[in-house]
Amino acid sequence: MTYQLTAVLGSLRQSKLVVAPTNDVRFLMGLPLIDGQGNFGSVDGDPPAAMRYTESRMAKVAHALLDDIDKDTVDFRENYDGSEKEPSVLPARFPNLLVNGSGGIAVGMATNMAPHNLGEVIDACVAVIDNPAIGIDDLIDIIPGPDFPTGAMILGRVGIKSAFHTGRGSIVMRAKVKTEEVRKDRWAIVIDEVPYQVNKARMIEIIAEAVRDKRIEGIAHVQDESDRIGVRVVIELKRDATPDVVLNQLFRFSTMQVSFGCNMLALNGGRPEQLTLRDFLSHFITFREEVVTRRTKFLLNKARQRKLLEELRVLVDQGDAE
Repeated sequence: MTYQLTAVLGSLRQSKLVVAPTNDVRFLMGLPLIDGQGNFGSVDGDPPAAMRYTESRMAKVAHALLDDIDKDTVDFRENYDGSEKEPSVLPARFPNLLVNGSGGIAVGMATNMAPHNLGEVIDACVAVIDNPAIGIDDLIDIIPGPDFPTGAMILGRVGIKSAFHTGRGSIVMRAKVKTEEVRKDRWAIVIDEVPYQVNKARMIEIIAEAVRDKRIEGIAHVQDESDRIGVRVVIELKRDATPDVVLNQLFRFSTMQVSFGCNMLALNGGRPEQLTLRDFLSHFITFREEVVTRRTKFLLNKARQRKLLEELRVLVDQGDAE
């Protein structure tokens, strides 16, 4: 069983499912499950178009969440009005909860999980299979931290270690910037990547408000030059401004630096639990073992039925011959 599960995860790692996210949802999910055509919103907070103007289909990677669903691998239950049956859980071939993250609020509890790199998560699953007693610090060597779809930078590793060890932690994210000389003796701070879940248009407004209130000094002009290729916000400085000083003020008074509060709360057997990184991986591996076992039993029963029918056919043919 362990060999079969390792083979499944290994084939997923080699199947080129780590695809570039689509332009429409690249700021939401690291591994989009829907391939959409049309306007699905933007990182500036623009709303999506009405459904009659959009089209969507399952992305290639989404099929890995549904593989073998027709082979009695998961339990089905009645939907909200009892008119149809729906799976209680999908027979996912990778832990989507870790890969794409999740966020939600319930009564007295909340979940806020960061997205992670698919290849790293699968490598960590294989490591747990090979060594069930592996430590969380060893898993952190495989999964150094979250993999936010908008890029940016993560400051320090204390928050990551806390989240992976205890299920809770605060991860500080900072926009990725560089300085460019736009004209002679005039410098600009260029933002290439913004922190995860930060509204770029609102970030520019906050910067403008801070400049107007004189909390940030040394900025002459802010221009958004972003296009469909990527983010580019140009903050042109005054002639006598020092880029490092202005940059520190931007990190302090704007959303160019924010925190992501990890709360790795998930349902385990129908009950909410605060889980560590190893807990997530161990529970997923146990679930996949159950899926592979049920699939094997289903295929075995099908083979036995075919064999029985074949034997009946032989008996019928012998009777006709006599």
